[in-house]
Amino acid sequence: MFKPLAVAIWALLFTAHADAGSTPAPANAYLYIGWPVDGQVMPAGKPFKVWFGLRNMGVAPKGVEFPNTGHHHLLIDTELPSMDAEIPSDRNHLHFGAGETETTIELPPGKHTLQLLMGDDKHVPHNPPVKSRKITITVR
Repeated sequence: MFKPLAVAIWALLFTAHADAGSTPAPANAYLYIGWPVDGQVMPAGKPFKVWFGLRNMGVAPKGVEFPNTGHHHLLIDTELPSMDAEIPSDRNHLHFGAGETETTIELPPGKHTLQLLMGDDKHVPHNPPVKSRKITITVR
């Protein structure tokens, strides 16, 4: 008789736990892309700089476990990955584990999305996740 209720409660608890990694993030951490800006048109065939902005949290290289720190991951043309697992490392998920706060990329012509996501010392998103808003740029 109470089995559906127990299953629903278990699902809620499991979902809440799976929403993010176990490394705490400051409640007021703010991550943003400083350049380019949303709607920016970038020239094709030329690398361009992307710089990362972060407030109320520090940057530390991968493998360095220190409170209220993490390192940047740039997501290109993709959705946010699972918040309770290591952030993938591929052409759509660029890792900046040395503590970099900017990079230079070149993208093919067309519309592209960029978003930042902080990862902890093990490349897992913080709890709560520290992410920028997704911006769209055009390369032509």
